[in-house]
Amino acid sequence: MRSLLLGAFLWGLLYAQKPALQSGPMIGAIQLREAKIWLQTTAPAQVFIEYTDSARSAPPRRTAPILTKAEEAYTAVFTLAPLEPGTRYYYKIFLNGKLLPIADTLTFRTLPLWRWRSAPPDFRFVIGSCAYINDSPYDRPGEPYGGEYEIFEQIAAQKPDFMLWLGDNVYLREPDWNSEAGILYRYTHTRSLPQLQKLLRICPHYATWDDHDFGPNDADRSFWNRNATRRAFTLFWANPSYGVPSAPEGITTFFEWGDVEFFLLDDRTYRAPNKRKTGDRSFLGEAQLEWLIDALRSSRATFKFVACGGQILSTSQGYENMIGFPEEREKLLKRLEEEDIGGVVFLTGDRHFSEISRLRLGNGRVVYDITSSPLTAKAFTEAETRDKNTLRVEGTLTTQRNFILIQVVGPERSRRLEIACYNSQGAKLWERTIQASELYGR
Repeated sequence: MRSLLLGAFLWGLLYAQKPALQSGPMIGAIQLREAKIWLQTTAPAQVFIEYTDSARSAPPRRTAPILTKAEEAYTAVFTLAPLEPGTRYYYKIFLNGKLLPIADTLTFRTLPLWRWRSAPPDFRFVIGSCAYINDSPYDRPGEPYGGEYEIFEQIAAQKPDFMLWLGDNVYLREPDWNSEAGILYRYTHTRSLPQLQKLLRICPHYATWDDHDFGPNDADRSFWNRNATRRAFTLFWANPSYGVPSAPEGITTFFEWGDVEFFLLDDRTYRAPNKRKTGDRSFLGEAQLEWLIDALRSSRATFKFVACGGQILSTSQGYENMIGFPEEREKLLKRLEEEDIGGVVFLTGDRHFSEISRLRLGNGRVVYDITSSPLTAKAFTEAETRDKNTLRVEGTLTTQRNFILIQVVGPERSRRLEIACYNSQGAKLWERTIQASELYGR
């Protein structure tokens, strides 16, 4: 408790006493009947949100006020509810009773109620991972590891319906990961990047993590301070939930969009050390893996996106892929085959290059792994010669900073994924199409 209070005190000294907006607002998880809005102030403040639908059919409503606190990095998450499906809402932020001036119009749209009423809606979303923001007092000496922050402005220009962050969304440094004050400082430093602010405001954001936002490089279940990094994750990401009943310690969660479902996995909380020679060799852990198979088998979604910080399909040895945990990887793929689950596409990060991997299971169904990395961290430019992934789709290897835009389009019985990779200047590098029928084929 003493260290927590001291950290809170020191944190408060970093900022002026007059509160203002530090970062955000950011749209979080969106449902048919509710929406989450996240923000961070520079000092303690009483904050509330006033909101109304686009038709202004009723007087504006207000959320209950939240007092931002130093021990929570002055963050706040508001849940706006009850809302109407398929409706655009406008909102304003009040800080200590005064309207906060923001140049952008603050708006969001709830998910449409389409089942039994219309065809599934087309939509587009962006995936990416590995967002390193330079901080010279705490970075290692030498060439800066991060750069090309304009990539976030290019993502915003695509006007995605939402963004899915695939891990290493912040990079904890040596001075950070062993203290709560350091962890909250790092999250704040990354989230405050000016080039990021517009993107936070224009679309919902969902996230999972990987080693660098979980703890040190290659961190696993042995990391002693994982409760603190989990707490920071819950403070800075407005996900639908954090953990599932059978695996509550982690950050596993789920959301749906149209006729598509997203399963966000935690590849760190239950992960065995890479060098462990005896005992349990888990990547996801038994409980989380069983939850995933249960959820996939119960799903009626056209596409079932499984998001994970590390690659699932890649056959490249010597890296932090699931191939390093062969028994669990084989079990996962075998279960997909035995349970006859179709429509599965893995979305992964971590590798500092992008690629698509493709595997045909023994029952004829096809699964893909779309890897998107890095956003602003240094790219692995030697991947073409050093990374031997036999499942790589030709022409998709990308060894520069990039993001991937995925569009879900087409008639209900002929849905497809239109996938395009862009560099930090917004130039299209490659594009591919995946038909739903291929994922369900024999």
